[in-house]
Amino acid sequence: MKKTQVVFIPSPGVGHLVSALEFAKLLINRDNRLHITVLIMKFPHVTETEAYTKSLPLLNSLNLINLPECSLPPNSNPGSSITAVLEAQKPNVRQAVSNLTTGEGLHGHLAAFVVDMFCTSMTDVAKEFSVPTLVFFTSSVAFLGLIFHLHTIHERDNVDSTQLLQLTELAVPSFANPVPTKSLPSVVLLKEWELFLLATWKGIKNADGIIVNSFEELESYAVHSFASHSDFAGITLYPIGPILNLEQETKPVDESNDIIIQWLNDQPPSSVVFLCFGSKGSFDEDQIKEIALAIENSGARFIWSLRKPPSKGTMDVFSDHSPFDLGLILPKGFLDRTAEIGMVVGWVPQVQILAHPAIGGFVSHCGWNSILESIYFGVPIATWPIYAEQQPNAFELVCELKMGVEITLDYNVEFYGEPNYLVTAGKIEKGIKSVLDKDGDVRKKVKEMSEKSRKTLLEGGCSCTYLERLIDYIVNQTSN
Repeated sequence: MKKTQVVFIPSPGVGHLVSALEFAKLLINRDNRLHITVLIMKFPHVTETEAYTKSLPLLNSLNLINLPECSLPPNSNPGSSITAVLEAQKPNVRQAVSNLTTGEGLHGHLAAFVVDMFCTSMTDVAKEFSVPTLVFFTSSVAFLGLIFHLHTIHERDNVDSTQLLQLTELAVPSFANPVPTKSLPSVVLLKEWELFLLATWKGIKNADGIIVNSFEELESYAVHSFASHSDFAGITLYPIGPILNLEQETKPVDESNDIIIQWLNDQPPSSVVFLCFGSKGSFDEDQIKEIALAIENSGARFIWSLRKPPSKGTMDVFSDHSPFDLGLILPKGFLDRTAEIGMVVGWVPQVQILAHPAIGGFVSHCGWNSILESIYFGVPIATWPIYAEQQPNAFELVCELKMGVEITLDYNVEFYGEPNYLVTAGKIEKGIKSVLDKDGDVRKKVKEMSEKSRKTLLEGGCSCTYLERLIDYIVNQTSN
């Protein structure tokens, strides 16, 4: 049987690669007619992507190709860096796909490109091979609607980043409530990002379909807005999530993480608050002290993942603090006073911790993956967005879905800059106590949605239906 070949192009960086590979596995497990080739781009001198791909098991219908490394222009911002990498990689992508299509049909007929939300310029290459481009969008449906609305008002009404700053809120078709401009990602308010973002949004809008890592049972208002609102006419949406990497849940833990799990085993159900701010979430010493004071004053049991950022101006990865460092940045005596009720740790296996029955609440940066994981395990979130699209995610969670409690909705640290304000210990303590409330409405809603998130990809679930539609569309390309 000849297979249907799909080419995946994730953004450079391990975060987007992990999501793309989980989606690829979902497709090939669902339909054995599909063969997927993932073209992997790397930023220069970043080794975490290579380490991750080497750890992956081999799968018959999944092929990984590492594209040659390209150099970056000096002193470029992240938007310019991604653009430069994509332009430099186009000849390599062209060659890799050409090899696939002329290799005596070993992998079958080329049917489609699936490109990351930041890689839509690769549509040019897809057109050369006369195949459609599908965008893999790793944020929420509501946020997709938000960026489309920003693109529309820029094109139609000439509203640019400067004028957005003068507004207090926006009426966005994919949100039931007006979105405060202070809950917009800071990049949409920065002039230097405007050209990159507008090009990215236009590329997503013009795709042949958009695959979203979300599900209709969670974001029913936003999904229905795409079917009913004139601004979204002609856009084909496939909400086929939640796509999660749940292998961590059953994976053996190393010694340091084993200590965390053993400690959690001794705690009462739903009694521990987990504080974790993603792979790039960190705070200055003043903010760390406020968090420590809040934890201590709350009296709550806790696991706190506290990371150290790389040196400014570098693209190194975040690292863990040494015990000596912790003693310097935390309030004097904090570790001794809280030794019986909590742990300050470095990197942690987030999925394993959220899956543990002792976890009762999650203080999170509101990355979309973290939100999906938390909902899947029925753990309510206290919102503390930091960068990227986390502010509208937090707003959606608290104000639209009623599945989060607010610590802040507009805290912002963009690309290792300065935070826009200090979040006080009192505010953090209130959030910790609220998220651990065992009788709260938020907990009940999250528990109900947890059940739906587990069923949606099974037969009869909304995501299962959209996934079948997507696979039919891809396979039909080779018979046209």
